[in-house]
Amino acid sequence: MRRRTLLAGLAAGTLAVAAPAHARSRRVLHVRPGDSVQAAVDAVDGPGWTIVVHPGTYREVVTVPATKAELTLRGASRNARAAVLVYDNANGTKKPDGTTYGTAGSATFTSAAAGLTVRDLTLANDWLRADHPDITGTQAVAAYVTGDRSHFDNVRFHAHQDTLFADTTALDAFDRQYYRHCHIEGDVDFVFGRARAVFDTCRFHTLQRDVAFTPKGMVFAPATARANPYGFLAVRGRITSGAEDGAYKLARPWVPSYETTAWPSLVVRDTWIGPGIDPVAPYTNMRDAYPWQTMRFREYANSGPGAVITQPENRPQLTAAEAAAHTRRTYLGDWRPYERP
Repeated sequence: MRRRTLLAGLAAGTLAVAAPAHARSRRVLHVRPGDSVQAAVDAVDGPGWTIVVHPGTYREVVTVPATKAELTLRGASRNARAAVLVYDNANGTKKPDGTTYGTAGSATFTSAAAGLTVRDLTLANDWLRADHPDITGTQAVAAYVTGDRSHFDNVRFHAHQDTLFADTTALDAFDRQYYRHCHIEGDVDFVFGRARAVFDTCRFHTLQRDVAFTPKGMVFAPATARANPYGFLAVRGRITSGAEDGAYKLARPWVPSYETTAWPSLVVRDTWIGPGIDPVAPYTNMRDAYPWQTMRFREYANSGPGAVITQPENRPQLTAAEAAAHTRRTYLGDWRPYERP
């Protein structure tokens, strides 16, 4: 099924409710079909605002600047499929001035705001390689997130390559992000960046990709700064696949050309790993100059056919003592969004 058809189905059956655009009430803005989510963001004039997005599909690019701190953006329904924010830029898509957007610039949703909360929404990029064979920059980001204390709860992230860019505001910043009960899907490096990010009870889903080679892609591509003791932590989640068994790798390290001192960190623990992940060799290199074996890649207490250990040297494990240092609390410190009701 093509991405646009799928996303149209997510919001099917919803009705536009006649009401003034962005009606204000107790620091709450309501966005309904025909309104603009970006216009609501622009209308926020201080911390602590909530934007409620009513069921429908909103085809636009939305940017939350750093000045919009402590903003909550949530769906009116607890069904994350009901309100869909989607666009279709890619890295190689040309802007009106003839330049291209680049990876970060392709994002449908971008936030640099500290204290951001997003819940009960779908964030998607439905750009398709097959529709643009002339474009080689095929990264097409659904969400590009920086800013400390960014919290996503019951959010669906849909794209193909580079779905979720979990990054930081600066090379030397250790911005924290927390994802709870989220669904993240894609094919190549679809969870990537240098943030200190916890993925708690999330589902990662690898897509079927129409290529003859394997691996067809990788779930994670962390780019953690060397000075940061923690990178990505996936805990109590599931990794499922729409592709054939063993077609995907769990991760590869990303050492960006602009930060060659990066030391990518990933811990996957207490997670069910399905047969779509190659159990014999779940990691691979992005560039041979930075072999995955020299990175901070570890697992602990995982289960499922994709977690079977047949060659221990290919699946480095934490000891029980080491695992005690890789928890939500250690990664997030004095910020504890998981304790909120």
